[in-house]
Amino acid sequence: MKYLLIAGGDRIEPIVARLAQEGVKVISHLDGRKPKMTVKEIPCKVEVVLILTDYINHNLSTIVKRKAQEKAIPVFFSKRSWTSISCELKKIMTA
Repeated sequence: MKYLLIAGGDRIEPIVARLAQEGVKVISHLDGRKPKMTVKEIPCKVEVVLILTDYINHNLSTIVKRKAQEKAIPVFFSKRSWTSISCELKKIMTA
C-alpha cells in the first residue's frame, strides 16, 4: 500500500475511494484554495505526493513540491479527472 498526500482539488472523496480500491491510502489533503495557505511539514508516513493542478494556487504547489524534494518524496502532477489520475497512478505504484 502506498501512502499519499494530495494537494489541490475540491471534494475529493470519490477520488479517495477509487484510490483505496487501487491500494493507495490518502494520508492528508490540502485543498489549495486559500492564497495564504502554507505547509509546515509533510506527514512522515507519506510516500508519494500527488498535486492536482486544477484547483491549487501556484504558491502552495511550489511549497509542497519543495518540501517533498527535501524529503526525497516523489511528486506527481495530474488533472482532477480519474483518467488523468489513473495514468499517474501507474507511475505512483512503481515509485
